[in-house]
Amino acid sequence: MKDPTKPASRQWFKMPHTYVILIFLVFVAAALTYVVSAGEFERAEDQATGKTLVVPNSYHEVDASPVSLVSIPKAIVHGLVDSADVVFFILIIGGTFEIISSTGTIEAITGRVAKNFANKGRWVIPIFIMLFSVAGFTMGMSTEVMVFVPIGIAVARALGFDALTGTAMVSLGAASGFTAGILNPFNVGLAQAIAEVPLFSGAWLRIILLLCLITVTSLYIVRYAGKVRSNPEKSLVRDLEKEVVTKELDLNKLPRMQLKHYLTLAVVIVGFATLIWGVSKKDWWMEELAALFLTMGVVSGFCAGYGPSRVASEFVKGAKAITYGALIIGFARGIMVVLDQGSVIDSIVYGLSTLVGELPGPVQVLGMYLFQNVMNIFITSGTGMAVTTMPIMVPLADLIGVTRQTTVLAFQLGDGFSNMILPTSSALMGSLAVSGIPYQKWVKFFWPLMCMWIVIGAVLMVIAHMIHY
Repeated sequence: MKDPTKPASRQWFKMPHTYVILIFLVFVAAALTYVVSAGEFERAEDQATGKTLVVPNSYHEVDASPVSLVSIPKAIVHGLVDSADVVFFILIIGGTFEIISSTGTIEAITGRVAKNFANKGRWVIPIFIMLFSVAGFTMGMSTEVMVFVPIGIAVARALGFDALTGTAMVSLGAASGFTAGILNPFNVGLAQAIAEVPLFSGAWLRIILLLCLITVTSLYIVRYAGKVRSNPEKSLVRDLEKEVVTKELDLNKLPRMQLKHYLTLAVVIVGFATLIWGVSKKDWWMEELAALFLTMGVVSGFCAGYGPSRVASEFVKGAKAITYGALIIGFARGIMVVLDQGSVIDSIVYGLSTLVGELPGPVQVLGMYLFQNVMNIFITSGTGMAVTTMPIMVPLADLIGVTRQTTVLAFQLGDGFSNMILPTSSALMGSLAVSGIPYQKWVKFFWPLMCMWIVIGAVLMVIAHMIHY
């Protein structure tokens, strides 16, 4: 029923549902398959990296294959199938953390964190950001960060903040480290190998980048968290906070740590240590991580004295609560499915790279920076973008007088910044799915910080070009 107190125009321009936005973008992608000429690059395996790289100057047009209106529903389903590993991983995370949460372990631990930081809770934010930035610039943590989001939210709420604060201090910390990529083999390492510059060379400028990102991000989140703590009504996710069933935390009557809490905590610590080992040493990905978290959930339930039926009941409860967010990732994947079926992604890469080459000399380096940011919309995988764009941009950089190290810098900045606002980013949508934060609310929170990040990147690109980095 319409609200008679609100003008009709305001009701009409209400922000659409997240699924509506994603489906609209799928239609936009389908329209591009009619407007953009179909084309592709030849690809060949590189002996040094073992990756399949684009062959420079090999672009050629192919037969057009526009995506019809009737094919769009199938493309969305195809997107769900393609992203099934991430979707089911999120469902398992939701079930696992519901089991762990039901034991009271998180409440007992975060209550003590809240007591210890009662008067200086904002210090937790930069600590979390620095901690997860290390994971980002060493092991390339991005999509995996979603598993830590529930912990960040629990700590944030215990300190009087909201779910948005908890999600931001975890996901943006990892994003800062991933973008800086000081020792990240998956973006900087691969890009440098393709560009034939010494592995992880030029780290000093990336360290400066990391310090800038950590400082700006910490100040931004601390400012927001302070407003929420002073007045909970200023929370951008106030509706979400009202839905959460929580008790007022009395710091003088904290829940006592029991044997079941210690056992559950031990399972979680061992589980996360195994996760870090598996990802860094054994190249674990979604299938292995999902199995690990499923095991953590079941073992935690048994440690708390639950029977099999109670464990299953709590798991289903958690998975059910997170279904809305998990399916978003599949719908977003449908955008890339349509562009791929229409054979226009390579055409977009070719067109943008040609445009960069025609820019006036002084702004070409910024054109390269912009090019990589735009390409991240179409190729959200860091590895995928490196093997697609670097073989094209390196010869171009040689021609226009831009150093190869600066070209790598443009790549890593473009690969990192926009990951935290693109609906096609599994790292972002996974974190939002776990936290229950609507995509629109996140955009409203993050876009000013995104602008700051982009400015920092532009300044560093200019400096790198000036000093022949």
